[in-house]
Amino acid sequence: MAAIGEKYGKTYHMPPEVTYDWVRKDTIEKPPIWCSVDLRDGNQALIDPMSLEEKLEFFRLLVEIGFKEIEVGFPASSETEYNFIRALIDRNMIPEDVTIQVLTQAREHIIKKTFEAVKGAPRAVVRLYNSTSVEQREQVFKKDKDAIRQLAVDGAEMLKIMAEETEGNFIFEYSPESFSQTEADYALEVCNAVLDVWQPTPDQKAIINLPTTVQVAMPHVFACQVEYMHKHLKYRENVVLSVHPHNDRGCGVSDAEFGILAGADRVEGTLFGNGERTGNVDIVTVAMNMVCHGVDSGLDFSHIMKVREAYERFTGMKVHERTPYAGDLVFTAFSGSHQDAISKGMTWLKEGKSGSRWDVPYLPIDPADVGREYESDVIRINSVSGKGGVAFVLKQQFGFALPEAMKEEVGYLIKGVSDRRHQELLPAEIFSIFEEAYMNSRSVFDISECHFKQEKGIQAEVTVEQGGERRVICGQGNGRLDAVSNCLKTFFGISYQLSVYEEHAVSKGSSSKAAAYVGLLQNGHYYWGVGVDEDIIKASVAALVSAVNKLTAEQHITKGREERIVDIIGYVQKNYRQVTLDMLSAEFHLSKPYLSKYIKEKAGTTFQEVVKKERMKKARTLLRETNQTVETVAAEVGYENVEHFNRLFKKSYGMTPVQYRTGHTEPEH
Repeated sequence: MAAIGEKYGKTYHMPPEVTYDWVRKDTIEKPPIWCSVDLRDGNQALIDPMSLEEKLEFFRLLVEIGFKEIEVGFPASSETEYNFIRALIDRNMIPEDVTIQVLTQAREHIIKKTFEAVKGAPRAVVRLYNSTSVEQREQVFKKDKDAIRQLAVDGAEMLKIMAEETEGNFIFEYSPESFSQTEADYALEVCNAVLDVWQPTPDQKAIINLPTTVQVAMPHVFACQVEYMHKHLKYRENVVLSVHPHNDRGCGVSDAEFGILAGADRVEGTLFGNGERTGNVDIVTVAMNMVCHGVDSGLDFSHIMKVREAYERFTGMKVHERTPYAGDLVFTAFSGSHQDAISKGMTWLKEGKSGSRWDVPYLPIDPADVGREYESDVIRINSVSGKGGVAFVLKQQFGFALPEAMKEEVGYLIKGVSDRRHQELLPAEIFSIFEEAYMNSRSVFDISECHFKQEKGIQAEVTVEQGGERRVICGQGNGRLDAVSNCLKTFFGISYQLSVYEEHAVSKGSSSKAAAYVGLLQNGHYYWGVGVDEDIIKASVAALVSAVNKLTAEQHITKGREERIVDIIGYVQKNYRQVTLDMLSAEFHLSKPYLSKYIKEKAGTTFQEVVKKERMKKARTLLRETNQTVETVAAEVGYENVEHFNRLFKKSYGMTPVQYRTGHTEPEH
């Protein structure tokens, strides 16, 4: 570390008078004058500089974005630069409200070439520069302070002379190159000497441009340097104070923002920070940062990805995935907690709880304001994503609003696939997995037809297809879905609680379709199914079929029960109130001993338990849907003794009929 301390040190200079008025400001309240230097500073940093036609097209893009000042080149440096500037003027491509800017060194022949290039321009800034830092004075120019100042003064005088001799409307700008490494009081001395030559007025202002040609200090140092110049420049009211930050320390944006707080009126920079070495300040970021605070920047980045695409085509450079506002991933949340927060924030916003104010977690601006898509840019799914993110994609992209209790299972399913593949899942892939798991689950059976009639509740006649065979099953319920559910319970000899049922219109695609969600609860585990159809009953049945298929497949139930036991159970369900073993014997022409043994073998329980189960199911329906007394309910389901009914009910469900009535949470299907 000692060697580092001996080799490196501070190469910047704090002003002789340091003030911190800029610190008292917490935000930028109005935008600066923006000057794009893409076509000069940005272009000269490219491995393959842009052609004439490419530069013309880029100029049009900058105008469309809203830049009113555009540095178009260093005309004395090459014929391409010179011809480009002439093309802009000769082809009348410069809008009335746009000023072009050109760069020139403080050398006579270069200045003359520069004015040749801008002859006839409706409005042009001629930027004069020479380097003023200690290192440049000593090592490059080998001149003292007086000589360097005189070089700037001579250049300023030459600009004034050439402007008078050249057709056009010209504004003067001076840049003490390497300002960031120049003694602040000396930089002030040089700038004031130049201003004494130009004598700026309210109608003919001059620009003093302060560059961090090489960024060598923390951003607050630059702010103090700018504030010193702001407070001590001559003709300050007639001077536009400009900053030109580079990004060597990664602080270009901070330098620009702090510079504005310190008194700068103008910012020179490039799209996405293009420029030599680590680049110039990224004007996109500085402008959009203002937008985040409610300040209209005056630049239009509402289609930022189109701007980015054009920029990449013109320059051959690539915008990094993490570049603010325009990077592929800057609005993206993979983390489950982040996704959940964004999803809830979006819901909060849609419900109007924030008024017109944007305050969604993890999203400093509305991605839509820069033309980004929620579906593809915001919530993306990989192995670290959560239930909220998956649910968000399914809802935003495909219109499926998952029940809250379903989100976790779906989230883990999708995450598991991503984890096994070791890759992000695209929305289409997510939906395909979801569809296969919850909408197309038909490994055990399917239902081809359903018919209903009103008779002591709802009677259902369901055609079950299994293994190429069809069976018609009849059942009863307090609703159509409940009736179909009872048919399947009877057919497979299974039991479960129809715990969750939700439905909604599909918000994407055809508005005439509805989605239904069914959650079956068995021994603390949910089995989920989803159905979509123009008919909500068909959608509900499809969801139920998918859910029951998952249940039966998991429990290795591959076929329904014998037709006779299904018919016997169906008869009991229909005649639960008064059914007896004698009635069954007469109906099915079987002896009572055989019937008892057969029911025990095929149903796994006794005839009395089968009857009690159906009576208790009916009792729950009556308690839930009517205001009948418990005594009346008991009588309705076949029990004259209410105390006996109460004991049986509590034994079946762990609560009394009264407790069930006051606290039940089952869906009414």
